[in-house]
Amino acid sequence: MASVLEVGDLRKSYRLGDETVHALDGISLEATAGEFLVIMGASGSGKSTLLHLIGGLDLPTSGEILIEGQDIASMSDRKRTLLRRSRLGVVFQNFNLLPTLTAIENVALPSLIGGSRNGSSQTRARELLESVNMTHRESHRPQALSGGEQQRVAIARALLNDPALLLADEPTGNLDSHHAESIWSLLRNLVDEQQRTVIAVTHEPVGARFADRIVVLKDGKIVGTINDSRNLDATLVATRYTELAR
Repeated sequence: MASVLEVGDLRKSYRLGDETVHALDGISLEATAGEFLVIMGASGSGKSTLLHLIGGLDLPTSGEILIEGQDIASMSDRKRTLLRRSRLGVVFQNFNLLPTLTAIENVALPSLIGGSRNGSSQTRARELLESVNMTHRESHRPQALSGGEQQRVAIARALLNDPALLLADEPTGNLDSHHAESIWSLLRNLVDEQQRTVIAVTHEPVGARFADRIVVLKDGKIVGTINDSRNLDATLVATRYTELAR
């Protein structure tokens, strides 16, 4: 399978008083087309920093980040913004839906901002809401939706521009166990049915078991990989994660 993402010897350091903190210390990994990769680690392990760098929201101290062969770390701000808009989709823990817009308007908004016609944007948004089983709620505003429904709308919005890479930062962190399970199942279906490449950050073994592969971080370094996570239950995922991260 073709590589969608290649990260090589990635490092991110910053000053904290008189100390230099190494948030990432030589990370190298790859994600292929149609792969579901989960990054696990304790608070401070560097997992969110890694996701932000892959998403072009921050720049590394050194190293490379290739998305479909393009090194976003060496791009100008404008080129990085354009690539992020066209080839990356991002799902946040807090949903980030506009409260005054309906579900379908929230999904269509990035396309409208980009200059697309309202009719075509609405059609595309409705198709995406159908793909996440939310067409019956398209006219509802976020306050009328459950947390799980809001996250489904956010995922639909992230897919609007048919991204090569979907990034999810603790996508179920604000959900109860029932809704969390449905979101992880949805992400799994996007990989299986649409051949999406999904990279998610989480600390939840229940969610991580939906992935094809789990990369474990500790102190800014990869300390191990769990390759058979889909064949494990949450308890075994937790056990292997604990063994690697100790």
